[in-house]
Amino acid sequence: MTKIPRTAVVTGASQGIGKACALGLARAGWNTVFVSRNIEALQAAVAELDTHNTVLTVQCDVSKAEQVDALFDEVMQKFGRVDLLFNNAGISGPGGTIDEIPVDAWEQTLAVNLSGAFLCARAAFSCMKQQKPQGGRIINNGSIAAHAPRPRTVCYSVSKHAITGLTKCLALDGREFDIACGQIDIGNVRTEMTVPMTKGMLQANGEYKSEPVFELAQVVEALLFMANLPPEANVQFMTVMATKMPFIGRG
Repeated sequence: MTKIPRTAVVTGASQGIGKACALGLARAGWNTVFVSRNIEALQAAVAELDTHNTVLTVQCDVSKAEQVDALFDEVMQKFGRVDLLFNNAGISGPGGTIDEIPVDAWEQTLAVNLSGAFLCARAAFSCMKQQKPQGGRIINNGSIAAHAPRPRTVCYSVSKHAITGLTKCLALDGREFDIACGQIDIGNVRTEMTVPMTKGMLQANGEYKSEPVFELAQVVEALLFMANLPPEANVQFMTVMATKMPFIGRG
């Protein structure tokens, strides 16, 4: 019996966690769709792969419903199915106490981090529900901030707490369609965005302290473990972080 190639869609795949995980999935033999607003960065990421990898790059703003629907239409036309969505695209949003946050910055953070995740999950769920054989897996990128916020991160932390609710609803509603949903909550992983963490981050007591980081390779390993589980098994929530990161006992 011929094995059906599996297809993964990764949002925010032009840099950092998304790029590393998309490359990891492609190297592991998945048909991989690299998604981002920055098409040049996507093409540069794909150029790191060997030529035999089956990939697709799609420019898409995940906060725009029509662009997300077009993305999944294109994926279905090329590969015929969606087996995995890694809902990874996100922004950090503005810092400050709630009275200092411009309303448009709040709305932009929710548009990308929450509405974007909802729209992509909605489109992927529809594909997984209708395809033959039915089913698939959605992995949402939550955050340590989905459990314990940092000071002055109200926009980001609220959006990530909401991702946990999305994960639970998808896991529940997906059961009858063989659609699994889990969440990976990632701590201080070493990327270009986390350089400030090694220099000093605001703590709950008002002090600034450097925080340990860990390597992207461990995130890719964790994501692949979740993605490669058989349909009848699911990691509902996974937290992967630097061993000495101030998370347990934060504040």
